[in-house]
Amino acid sequence: MNALPVVAIVGRPNVGKSTFINRLVGRREAIVHDQPGVTRDRLYLRADWNGRDFIVVDTGGIVPGTDEELLQSVEKQAKVAIEEADVILFMVDGSSGPTPVDTDIAELLRRTKKPVMLLVNKLDDVTEEPKANDFYELGLGEPKPVSAMHGKGIGDLLDDIVDAFPAPADEEPPAELRIALVGRPNVGKSSLTNALLGQERMIVSPVAGTTRDAVDTRLQLDGKSYVLVDTAGIRRRAKVDYGVEQFSVVRSLKAIERADAIIMLIDGAEGVSEQDQRIANIAEDSGKALVVAVNKWDIVPKDSHTMPAFRAKLAEELRHVKWAPVVFISARTGQRVDQVLEAAEAASEQNSRRVTTGVLNEVIAEATTMNPPPASHGKRLRIYYSSQVTTRPPTFVLFCNEPRLVTDHYTRYLENKIREAFGFEGTPIRLIFRQRRERK
Repeated sequence: MNALPVVAIVGRPNVGKSTFINRLVGRREAIVHDQPGVTRDRLYLRADWNGRDFIVVDTGGIVPGTDEELLQSVEKQAKVAIEEADVILFMVDGSSGPTPVDTDIAELLRRTKKPVMLLVNKLDDVTEEPKANDFYELGLGEPKPVSAMHGKGIGDLLDDIVDAFPAPADEEPPAELRIALVGRPNVGKSSLTNALLGQERMIVSPVAGTTRDAVDTRLQLDGKSYVLVDTAGIRRRAKVDYGVEQFSVVRSLKAIERADAIIMLIDGAEGVSEQDQRIANIAEDSGKALVVAVNKWDIVPKDSHTMPAFRAKLAEELRHVKWAPVVFISARTGQRVDQVLEAAEAASEQNSRRVTTGVLNEVIAEATTMNPPPASHGKRLRIYYSSQVTTRPPTFVLFCNEPRLVTDHYTRYLENKIREAFGFEGTPIRLIFRQRRERK
């Protein structure tokens, strides 16, 4: 499985990066505001051009502070972008000309061997394009005049971006179960990897990873083969430098793209964070099998109610993935570490499971009888027929009279009934409602 190429956008505050991202992905996703430094959370988005999918990452504006050196701030942001990206877009403001901050960023980017494209934004009129020539002094090649606000030059730029991507490799589907270990920094991914590799003299061999600096790890246990997909790179806590912490989400995203199953680690001593919720949402969106491993359980003060209470809290705070099995482990002591691979394998089997059409329709019919579908303006939703159309994740099409009558609440109800009947523990499932005229 190939990871999607990553396009990172760097630049000083208020040069138009968020407006550019919204233009690039074709929808309003990034927060746009005149105030410098607004971008914080929505740092990664999927985009595509001419059939090639990729990830767009906004590093956020580099915000100089009175208590920190500007160059230090520039270096932290730019180095993280350089490390993760396949293509780097350096955006500057054409209406103001080159600034000292632009010069500092350019100096760092000139050292990388990755493709760097210099975008001169806010050149909304063709008569302003000569202003782009002022940026030749940055030493990053030909400046590309664009207008994120009006979309000028975006199509040609996308052609250049896609041409700069690494060629997709032709890979055979791996025989091993590929497992991504994901989680926020300092949660114990490396410790879990080491604990897994130290059990029962497992056979270990290096496997070249898809990411630029990753080496995945193959192991065999009880006659079964696994590949631990690497998310290495950041091991320290990053509460101060939001750019570094947010890029750990990109690492998780890239690892998830290359995996069959996901083990998401939670710090049992600290509980669920916003970063954990963000990664869980990515895991759910990916359609991959998922196991939640609560690490550092050995240092959590416990009584007979601690584990059930923690499970209930997880179900509330990670409600979108409450179908994922939870394993309480200690990578440091090895407590219940052997259950992690077993849970991931079981979840992967559920992720590729098919159910028979006849039994599925019986379950749906019973569910709609127990709880009739919603109605609106005198018209009630009717579900005629259901069928599973694919796996990974299990996806079901429900043919009905009016898909617009379907509510989120009723969709969750039907999903719960399907899970009650068939299990599907450890995998998301998808319900698609399609219109079909009623037969007379």
